Amino acid sequence: MTTNDTFHEDLLGAWEETYKKGQLTLWIFLSLKEGPKYVTQLQESIALFSKGTIRAEEQSLYRTLRKFYHLKMVDFSSGKGHKGPDRKYYHLTPLGQSLLQSFVERNILLFFEEPLKDLLLS
Repeated sequence: MTTNDTFHEDLLGAWEETYKKGQLTLWIFLSLKEGPKYVTQLQESIALFSKGTIRAEEQSLYRTLRKFYHLKMVDFSSGKGHKGPDRKYYHLTPLGQSLLQSFVERNILLFFEEPLKDLLLS
């Protein structure tokens, strides 16, 4: 690998790290839109949906979900764990669903419109 290639990869990696940190909320909400999940299922879903490019640490997810719970965007119910104690199954509240829909309409769907779509795919 040349110095130029290494520099390119370093810059791309730094950009992707910044991007990923800012996208965790979107990935959590998309995963919960699919249905209630406990934290390990959230991690797996996010990794699957993002094709492995986004990996969320367990503690980061718990911290974020607590914040969303206090803001009434996410709620949870208790359910049986496979071998251990009950688990918290998180789900979007109506407010969380509404916020996700509004975010997608304002920030994601524009990538599917012609001028921007053409730029991205060219």
